[in-house]
Amino acid sequence: MYNKMWHQTQEALSALLDKEPQKMIEPQRNQVFIFQTLATFYVKYVQIFRNLENVYDQFVHPQKRILIRKVLDGVMGRILELKNEMVELELTEFHYFDDILQDLKLAPQQLDIPIPKYFLKEKLEVIKGREKILAQILADSGIDTSDMKYPVKSIPFDEAVKLIQIAERARQGRLRALFMKQIYLQEYRAKQSKMLGKKVTDTWAAALRIQKVWRRFHQCKETEKLREEEMIFLGMNPPPLFNEVSATVIQAEKVDHLRNEVQRKHEEDYREALVTIKNDLKLIEGVDIKENLQDQIRHWFIECRNLTGTFPDYPDVEEGGSAIIFSDKTIQQVIEDIIANQEEEEKNKKKKKKKEKQPKKAKKQKKGTKEKNKEEDEKWKMSPSLFLPAMKEGCNAYKEIWMKKDESWNFSQDYDPELIKEEKRKELQSEIRIQVDELMRQELKNLKLAVDRERERPVKAGKKKDKKKGKKGKKKEKAEKKDKDLTADRTIESLYKELVEEGLLIQALKVNLSDYIGEYSYLGTTLRQVSIEPMPSLLDVRQLITLYGIWPLGSAAVHEKAPLVKSLLLAGPSGVGKKMLVHAICTETGANLFNLSCSNIAGKYPGKNGLQMMLHAVFKVARQLQPSVVWIEDTEKTFYKKVPNAEKMNEPKRLKKHLPQILKLLKPDDRILIVGTTRRPFDAELQSFCKVYQKIILVPRPDYASRYVLWKQIIERNGGVLTSALNVSCLAKVTDGFTQGHIVEVVKGVLTDQRIRRQIHKPLTAVEFITAITSMNPVYKEEEESFKNWYAKTPLGKKRALAITGGSTEKAKDKGKRK
Repeated sequence: MYNKMWHQTQEALSALLDKEPQKMIEPQRNQVFIFQTLATFYVKYVQIFRNLENVYDQFVHPQKRILIRKVLDGVMGRILELKNEMVELELTEFHYFDDILQDLKLAPQQLDIPIPKYFLKEKLEVIKGREKILAQILADSGIDTSDMKYPVKSIPFDEAVKLIQIAERARQGRLRALFMKQIYLQEYRAKQSKMLGKKVTDTWAAALRIQKVWRRFHQCKETEKLREEEMIFLGMNPPPLFNEVSATVIQAEKVDHLRNEVQRKHEEDYREALVTIKNDLKLIEGVDIKENLQDQIRHWFIECRNLTGTFPDYPDVEEGGSAIIFSDKTIQQVIEDIIANQEEEEKNKKKKKKKEKQPKKAKKQKKGTKEKNKEEDEKWKMSPSLFLPAMKEGCNAYKEIWMKKDESWNFSQDYDPELIKEEKRKELQSEIRIQVDELMRQELKNLKLAVDRERERPVKAGKKKDKKKGKKGKKKEKAEKKDKDLTADRTIESLYKELVEEGLLIQALKVNLSDYIGEYSYLGTTLRQVSIEPMPSLLDVRQLITLYGIWPLGSAAVHEKAPLVKSLLLAGPSGVGKKMLVHAICTETGANLFNLSCSNIAGKYPGKNGLQMMLHAVFKVARQLQPSVVWIEDTEKTFYKKVPNAEKMNEPKRLKKHLPQILKLLKPDDRILIVGTTRRPFDAELQSFCKVYQKIILVPRPDYASRYVLWKQIIERNGGVLTSALNVSCLAKVTDGFTQGHIVEVVKGVLTDQRIRRQIHKPLTAVEFITAITSMNPVYKEEEESFKNWYAKTPLGKKRALAITGGSTEKAKDKGKRK
């Protein structure tokens, strides 16, 4: 099944790789057409990624998994490149593909970007070991993580005694009331029995009355049952055992666990085979390879001597040695190349002389070409991709090796030894070639001395190289002076421990990104066609977190080549889940979490030297133990326009000058992401704020569709049972303006242990939740508008506003440069 899926996905990918260059080479001016093509490619690549990720997780063949992983990283990088192109074209972070999904006959759920499971699987042991070390350091230093999650306030002894007395008196009062109720009921029953004993009862009338009551009760239950069955049949209600874990799910989990073990075993066998097969080849074929290479190079010496009259110069080690000359070529082809190179050198000398004579004509031609280039620049062109070659290599390897390969002998899907031999034979040949090159260089020197009686002359190129080396050495010395290691005498373990004890390196909460619940925005494209900018949905935010935060941190290959995102800002009202998203990034990638919030670093590492030491230690540990996330909560305080008097003691602007310098020092190899969260971005200086944070994501309050899903899932997760008595649609409509934090708080407050037990007799109703939420303050439209207005002042917001009003993006760029 999964082999078939792999073959179909590879065919779809190769077809897409053939189509993409054809549409992207020609420059275009129609912006709508450009976006449609980019969006179509984006959606198709997402579908290919979903299938490949599923296949990679299911396969156990180690060599197939290596190839799929290579293609998977390429597809991930290409999706990020297309996203970057769409952002530059549309001048917004949020895009809507309603019409494209309709054309391709896809559901919105198929556009959801999954997080590859190998991000955590491959380094599960490392993450577990790090968690143990962190827990041990916290325990030794007296910081208990359980106390951090559920803080308990200490109270005086007298108050504690009063609380216990109040609780005890309340308990005794309840028991006394229950006892008095029982006495009252006994007396009431005695009175009733005396009254009824005097009357003459008609047994037939009593029996008829009992029958009426029972039949009515029985018929009501039957009609309710029939109505419930009808709703289940129509698909309006879930079946009775819908929420219970079925036996098939349990079996699937067991199979998944066994598959993971088989994958590990096959990978270990494959690594061992790489070493053993190479050693066997070295013993069996090593001597023959060495002799063949020596004979080939000697033959080249003689042929060059016969053609040119002198022995050739042997290529240097830096150039690649004899591998450059004999890379997939015969000796005759090498000789033809030498003759062709000599002819080209003579032609180039003649051309240089002609160019020196005609300098004036060249200047006139340059003016004409500049005018043509300006016209071409007006048209849009796709920027070159760094991931297309890797994907094409993967597709070619699939076609050559796996497309028509007969694997009937390999039922267990273990490694293929013949493929390993082919790879290791090439490696062995390159290793032996280095040894042969050293021998043949000496032999060539001896030949020159013996036959031609030529002495070695100093080569000019060598002198130039020495000069270049000297310049490079000076540059390196300057760089080393700038980037001094302030903690050269300390180990990473000691720095790690110090940062944990100081509270700068904290334990991330176990939160998955899938726990950030929301629904799609189904009217995004329609609203934009009417020139109305829609508020993004919660799932749009979740996708951006995956693209900008989780994918680059999880894959080193993607982070090195994809458009680099060093910093990310999450702006939105309190309770929308900004902190949760930060912890989700760390959970999904296994990243370390450093907390450099103003409130956290206040009073720690005082002075300029102390601050420099703190930042150096944080980023040194972050680089060594990457991926890492540096979190700055309430980051607007770092960029205050005017520091309030109450916060001057904390020095909130300590990091303001250092953050831009840190961002410059971060390289593509450093999988470090700086994430800032803010509730009041309008309190910060906009210019310096936007310089630090590359990507600004506006996190909105949930819309109706998201609130509907939130209420349902949060109630069920906290032990609630959804019945017809609970109108979830009414709840979602009434709670407009309330955030996810409000909803979670209300549900936890209503669904106490006692209320959960009483659900069987008294089902949940919407009134219980509505009365609890009335005491909370919602996010009003004025506050939401203030966030929109602030975002419109950011560089990307300004460009978007100009594009909507009809202004050109070039003017916006020019204004940004002048500022």
